[in-house]
Amino acid sequence: MTRGVALFLTVVTGFSGLVYEVTWQKGLAILLGSHSEATAAVLAIFLGGLSLGYSVFGRICHRHVSAAAEAGRPTRLLLLYGIVEAGIGAWAIAFPALFEGVRALSVALTVPSDAVAFGIDVVWTALLIGPPTVLMGGTIPILTQALSRDLEDATRLHAWVYGFNTAGAFIGAFVAGFFLVPALGIPGTLRTMGLVNLVVGAAFVLLHRREEAGATSPEAPGDARIRGFGSYAAVALLLGFAMMAIQTVLIRIGGLAFGASHFTFAIVVACYVLCIALGSLAVSTLHRIPRWFVVGCPLLLGVLLALLYPVIQYAPYGAHLVRVLFTNIPQAFYPYYLVASFCILVILAVPLGLSGASVPLLFHDLRRQMGELGSLAGRLYAWNTVGNLLGALLGGYFLLHWLDLHHVYRLGVAAVLLAGGLLLVRVTGVARPVAGIVVAAAWLGLFVLPRWEPEQLSSGHFRRREAHPASFQGPAALLGAGYVRKILFDDDDPVQTVAVKDHVAAGGKVSRAIFNNGKPDGSLVPDYPTMALAGLVSCLHVVPCERAFVIGFGTGVTAGELGSLDEVESVEVVEISQGVIDAAPFFETGNRNVLANRKIEISRTDAYRALLRSEQDFSVIVSEPSNPWVTGVEMLYSKEFLTAARDRLVPGGVFAQWTHTYEMDPPTLELVLRTYASVFEQVGVWFLFGPDMLLLGFPDPDRTPDFATLGARAGQRDFRAGLRRAGVASWHELIGHELLPPGILGRDDLPGPLHTLLHPRLTHQAARAFFLGGRAYVPRFHSDEAVRRGREDSLFARLERSGALDAAAWTDLVKGVCESRSQDCATLYAAWRHREPDSPVREELVARMRSRGRMAEHLSEARLSQLASLYADGPEGPISAGRANELTALYGEYYHHALPFRKEALESTWARCRGAACERGRRSAERILGAAAPAGTPRAR
Repeated sequence: MTRGVALFLTVVTGFSGLVYEVTWQKGLAILLGSHSEATAAVLAIFLGGLSLGYSVFGRICHRHVSAAAEAGRPTRLLLLYGIVEAGIGAWAIAFPALFEGVRALSVALTVPSDAVAFGIDVVWTALLIGPPTVLMGGTIPILTQALSRDLEDATRLHAWVYGFNTAGAFIGAFVAGFFLVPALGIPGTLRTMGLVNLVVGAAFVLLHRREEAGATSPEAPGDARIRGFGSYAAVALLLGFAMMAIQTVLIRIGGLAFGASHFTFAIVVACYVLCIALGSLAVSTLHRIPRWFVVGCPLLLGVLLALLYPVIQYAPYGAHLVRVLFTNIPQAFYPYYLVASFCILVILAVPLGLSGASVPLLFHDLRRQMGELGSLAGRLYAWNTVGNLLGALLGGYFLLHWLDLHHVYRLGVAAVLLAGGLLLVRVTGVARPVAGIVVAAAWLGLFVLPRWEPEQLSSGHFRRREAHPASFQGPAALLGAGYVRKILFDDDDPVQTVAVKDHVAAGGKVSRAIFNNGKPDGSLVPDYPTMALAGLVSCLHVVPCERAFVIGFGTGVTAGELGSLDEVESVEVVEISQGVIDAAPFFETGNRNVLANRKIEISRTDAYRALLRSEQDFSVIVSEPSNPWVTGVEMLYSKEFLTAARDRLVPGGVFAQWTHTYEMDPPTLELVLRTYASVFEQVGVWFLFGPDMLLLGFPDPDRTPDFATLGARAGQRDFRAGLRRAGVASWHELIGHELLPPGILGRDDLPGPLHTLLHPRLTHQAARAFFLGGRAYVPRFHSDEAVRRGREDSLFARLERSGALDAAAWTDLVKGVCESRSQDCATLYAAWRHREPDSPVREELVARMRSRGRMAEHLSEARLSQLASLYADGPEGPISAGRANELTALYGEYYHHALPFRKEALESTWARCRGAACERGRRSAERILGAAAPAGTPRAR
């Protein structure tokens, strides 16, 4: 009874332990940054704490058993473990308050350099998570000693403790990533898990009291020294190093195969620990364990991992085959990840199961030499966890400065084979030269293996949601069906996998693009307007624009365009990936030769820490991160980061944030906009190219850029040249890119929760939206105030008031808009038609645009007539409910904040509609538009 309850509770503690690891990793990224050094530091502290805990509690068990034997009383190990679990729970509950205190101290401290500041924050991190991780290290040594009946029972019991604890960790990885953190946030998750640990601690105290009455005093433990323990310790260390290094490789491969979201991280880690748990539990089922099992397990593990090597590079293709089985609907999201997890389990179950069995088998072989089991388990797992720590630091960080993923994987396999060789000598008595020859021959075989194909790994098949004719013809056929011509550069750095490729863009042009973790993050042909305008539009709004701060180097185009402006004195670029910086020379022809521009300084660091530590203010800050569904990127969309950026702006400065509407849904885009509006007094939205948008944040509530000044600056030689390189031929064409004039989006216009560092909602929402692959649109605001601001403050309205809105200006306006935004194009033509009904220039342009298939419906005579009526008094004569509803739908679908329709047109339309259906439609219109009510009816904002 006691053992069954204790083992069940061990599952719970494993669950909470993995939840803590995931949650602390996210929380401490706020303090340390999300760069590779920070990730390595957190993991090292976590594993180092566990290793120390195994060792310390192993010694405590030895002393505890000795004292109990001398006193002739039962051990109190279950009581001790209850106190340990309660301590973990208490610390978790207190962690949010402790963290906020440390965070405030970190920002307040004045330090001589970023390196010193990072070192101090690592010390703070050790103080924050060191104590609970040391306590977590007590699970295996304490429970192995407390629950084992005798030596024969010890192997089975130990395997149960290790296996059930790891099985709980498997569940914790899933639940933390998919549910707890998105729902409760970091503080809420920690407090909830803290309460769980307190309950577990109380349960173990009750178990102690139940067992104490019938317990007998233990026998005195034997000598803690074990003959040849060094060999076993070395094997445990090598296995720990190998499996943690290989885990970091598989996590990266998972990101390349399924997309680098936190969901991918969760399923890979969960499957990894489940396989280890199954391996450990398999040991518990063996009634008799031959000694050759101890040797054969790591040797077979090495062989299977070597056999997997040539297959791993095709993981993106395999993930594509899984993805095309599911439709792009919300109900398919969880089934997709369940099937993906099952596929990972099928591939990794046997090799990783052998890994999970290896350390329990070592424990089994050693237990006869040492009667005191807790100390043995503690020492063995301490060395294994030291190996994990080295695998995390070396395989997951340091070695990736010089090696690629396939090198690290092979190094891990080599370590497993070396562990098998040591056991050959120690357990079977094989001569050392013979074992050395066997291991050396295996290493030679690993050395001659070909490298993984970067074309396959960085193929980005995870963005193909539909089956292609080549999908089922093999990985080479699918790769050949893509648009990539050749790969010029590839590098696996500690942060991500980077590749530079030449590919065929629209129109048959050859373009060069940078790919991060298999996803294109910038191209010199289709993306040039987006990257160039991000810098130019933001600098256009600041007089003078002297100092710029760019987040994310990418292809270097944004930094290059800013550096080419005469008035810009300096451009500071922060880039988290060394691989991206190393790839910069491949884009010199398109980025204005950034590396040779003395104005531009590139630093490899985390943007959030850089802004918090910066002592300089900037005229403009331009943030061009990757998509928000990518792990770690969501920090750059958080309220705290936006606040840090706002505080580093000079008076009159602008913060510009790239975002997108592709692979996005309306709630996710609204979360981005809502968080943005919570920080900046005024927010403007521009489209850059197609679905790419630029958010402009103005800290000054009364600042409206002077129209004449903006026009004059756009006509300057340097700005004019940059705009032409971006495909914008004139100031009037640039005006057409404004979607949401400043002042329309207020803090209360999109009610709902915000995305913060402590509650990273965007991570979850954006990843789900990426799965669906849909499209979002800028929300429409129909309040009287929003309409007024659009009619008075939009650049179009000010152009019209200036008297310069002639046929040439209209032509320029529609040119850029109609290239990529069909609905806005129709709205512009309708507004032009309303103002100049007989313009031959317009009719000629419309006729030309109608010849394009995708524009025919939007620019049909009937559609333009309907839209033009919304700028007047609506259609003439009586109107049916069906026609009124259609016009209402068009009002919402084609509404443009810079050219707002007249609400009076809808009011007039519904006033001429009679009958019960009209009453229902009118109420529906009021709900949808919020203000299209009959005259005299109160209007909501």
